[in-house]
Parts: sequence; C-alpha cells; structure tokens
Amino acid sequence: MTLFWALGAALAAVALALVLRPLVFSRKSAHVARREANLAIYKGQLRELEADLAAGTLAAADYERARRELEARALEDVAEEPERRQGAARALTLALAVAIPLCAAALYFAVGNPGAIDSPPPQMQALVERLAAHLRENPDDTAGWKLLGRAYASLERYPEAADAYAKAAVRAPRDPELLADLAEALAMARGRRLEGEPEKLLARALELDPKNLKALALAGGAAFARQDYAAAAATWERMLPLLPADSEDARSIRASIEEANGLAGARRLRGTVSLSAKVKGKVSPDDTVFIFARAAEGPPMPLAALRRRARELPLAFTLDDSMAMAPGMRLSGFPRVIVSARVSKTGDAKPQPGDLQGSSAPVASDAAGVRVVIDSEVR
Repeated sequence: MTLFWALGAALAAVALALVLRPLVFSRKSAHVARREANLAIYKGQLRELEADLAAGTLAAADYERARRELEARALEDVAEEPERRQGAARALTLALAVAIPLCAAALYFAVGNPGAIDSPPPQMQALVERLAAHLRENPDDTAGWKLLGRAYASLERYPEAADAYAKAAVRAPRDPELLADLAEALAMARGRRLEGEPEKLLARALELDPKNLKALALAGGAAFARQDYAAAAATWERMLPLLPADSEDARSIRASIEEANGLAGARRLRGTVSLSAKVKGKVSPDDTVFIFARAAEGPPMPLAALRRRARELPLAFTLDDSMAMAPGMRLSGFPRVIVSARVSKTGDAKPQPGDLQGSSAPVASDAAGVRVVIDSEVR
C-alpha cells in the first residue's frame, strides 16, 4: 500500500510539472527569435525597395504598394490578444496548480474506496455526481461544497465550480482561501476576466489573510490585466517571502515582477478609432479592425499593433511596448509615430480593395487623445 501511494504521488507530481510548465512560464524566447528573424527579412526587403526607387528602376506608386505589403506581412504576426495578458494568465495557472492535486486526493478519500487498490477506481465524473447528490441531501456541509467546487474546477466546469464555492462561502464568509477559490472560478467562467466581483472577493480574502498566496497571485494578475503594472509588481512582491527562494514558483513570480516593472515605465499611446458617416454602411459587425503605429520617420513595420472587431467601434485603444513586433522596434524607441486603422473585409492583414482605412497625423509616441477616423476605401 505504501509503495502504491509513493508511486502515485511521484507520477502525479511529474505529470503536473509536465502539464503546467509550458503554461506557467512565458514562451517569450520563441516569440523573440521568430520576430527577430522576421524583422531581418523585412529590413532587407525594404532596403532593396529603397535602392530600386533611388536607382529609378521602381516607380513611386509601385514602391508604395510594395511597402504596404511589407507592413501587412508584419501585421500578420499580431496575436488575437496582446502579450501583456500572459502575466495574468500565469497567475491563474499558478493558483490552479495548488487546487488540482489536492482535489484528486481529497475527493478520492471522501467518496472513494482507498482499499480497492486492485480493482479499477470509479470514474471521476461518477464520484463528482455522488458528492453532488450527497450535498443535495446535506446542504449545510460546508466542507462538501468546497470539495465539490475543487472537483468541478479540476474538470474545467467553472460555472458549476463557482456555484459550489458560493454555497460554501455563504456558510463560511470569513474563509480567505475559499474566497480566493470562488474568485478564481468566477474569473475562469468569465474567460479569465478578474475585474469586478472576482477582484472584490480577492480584496476581502487579503483583508482576512494578507499572506494568502492564491489571493496575492490572482490580485496581482487582476492589476496586470487592467494595466496597473506598478500595483501588480507590488502585489506579487508580497509573495516572495512566502516561497522558497530557489523554487520554480518563486522564479516565475520574479519573472512576472520584472515584466510588470518594465511595463510600468513604458510609454503608452492612447486614442480612439471611429468610422466616418460616409463609410458606416459598408462595415459589418464581424469585420476585422487592425490598429497599429509605425514610425513617422523610419521603417514601415508596425511598432505596436492590436486586432479588434468592427462591432466595437468606436473604440478606445492603448498601444505600448508590450505589443512590440520585435526587440529593438518598440514604441518608446521612436519620438513620433503615425497611428493607422483598417477595416479588413477578409480578415487579411494585407490591404485588399474594398477595405476601409484611416490614419492620424504624426503624433508623439506617448500621446493621449489621438483620434483616428476610418474614412476612405482601399482601391
């Protein structure tokens, strides 16, 4: 029996490490390598175009068309979500790592049969249903509701997990770990969005226990997601004295703190994008909108970019160094930029006839209140 549990624990630890490691640690090195390679290609192609233009072998119109194609290929690297959300997602993943192994062991001992080692154990889903049935008959079982919440979370049934945790929280409103669990489940059920009720629950959990690791991790992630990078770093720093200095978790938290501190001092370009009245009738809600900044005097590749849907127009945007296409090509590295927006009918970053576009005048790379009006059609 002892050997069985020892082997089981070892295998669980190895499996968990293999599953969580690529989630917990950012894959920035791969992104950096890819973007550096792409940047080198773009620069080389741009130099060739400029040489042909100077030599008179390429007409100005052809040069401009080719330059736009280079810009479009760079835009194709833009992810659907900005990279700054990686810090918040990493915090959620760290918190999940605490609950999953505990849930498996606790649920088995609560409703399983530890003596039946030689026979196949019941399916996890069946155990969860047995526990849910038990709670329907014993609704005041606070520990049971906590356990059911963890079980649903391990099965990624987050709305049900949030409901179970909420029932437990009604019966144990001063349990900080439970409040953090509820905040996490609500955030996961809402697409990893921590603002609103989840953040309020985390604040309450930290009032009750300022050293609660899960609440600190998630609260830092919430601050990071709303771009309050200084608050995110300060919150995560409170975790370091509570963790072994040489642990994987401590190294991950230090990396997140370094990222947040770097972004806290980064330039941000803010403004709005809207449609002019003359083109509104040509836009569908599901059309893709590209918003990007490029140097007013420099290479044509975007320095920062994001992607949205036309249904969000008019929309407020923020561009910063976390959206850089490549190292060394950051918004903060150029004093003046041009902000452009394009509605793509096909979702392709390359301009197509029928797309709609608009650009700002040259502005400071940390300007606020930049207005971009989409008012012309690509021919």
